[in-house]
Amino acid sequence: MAEVDGSVVQGLWSEYRENRRADIREKLIENYLPLVKLVAGRIAIGLPQHVDKDDLISNGFFGLLEAIERYDLSRGVKFETYAVARIRGAMLDSLRAQDWIPATIRQKARQYEQTLADLEHRLGRSAADDEVAAAMGISVTQLHNLISTVNGCTLVPLEDYVKTEMPTSLAPNPSQFLEDEEVKATLAKAIERLTEKERLVATLYYYEGLTLKEISLIMKLTEARISQLHTKAIFRLRGALSRFKSSLL
Repeated sequence: MAEVDGSVVQGLWSEYRENRRADIREKLIENYLPLVKLVAGRIAIGLPQHVDKDDLISNGFFGLLEAIERYDLSRGVKFETYAVARIRGAMLDSLRAQDWIPATIRQKARQYEQTLADLEHRLGRSAADDEVAAAMGISVTQLHNLISTVNGCTLVPLEDYVKTEMPTSLAPNPSQFLEDEEVKATLAKAIERLTEKERLVATLYYYEGLTLKEISLIMKLTEARISQLHTKAIFRLRGALSRFKSSLL
């Protein structure tokens, strides 16, 4: 974010709410534009290389415009919090509209997730690549190729996955899903089973809010390798959540 005095921004919002002047809107856009690049950088961790990130940023820009138009200053919610959801939603909508993940890839992703969940439940620990490959009847090389292929299926962040996949009886509204003690315990146990590198990627991404590029610099690994570690970590965690969901039905 650009270094702009908070009182100045607050004044811009008050003035824009009164008269909706285009020049005021442009100043607000300029101030919050870095949010679009920030969100794009985070979503990029779940994108295959062929997806045009400039298109992602363009769609995020429209999300920012919508957020500025719809933001209600009187509600007391920080604009950044409101805007990030709108920007991210616009980017994800554009990706879903492209239908860039074929049905066959989604099927492979489900097979990988289910195999991983069953195997790790039986072992009581994180399964090694050769163990997963053997359980799926493929070579380790084929498994690595599969992980790279299904990478895009981890695009939906873990918190959204919990909101859509877990029974609604666990909490009265989406913001409380991850506050549920049983879900937290399940996730904590699953995180402990991750490899050291997978756990670090998940921590830096979900808890520290870093982008793919920032994580790659910290861990001194390529962005492609970070993306692969993220994919493996998320499929392990989603598998654990799926088993937990099944136990409640």
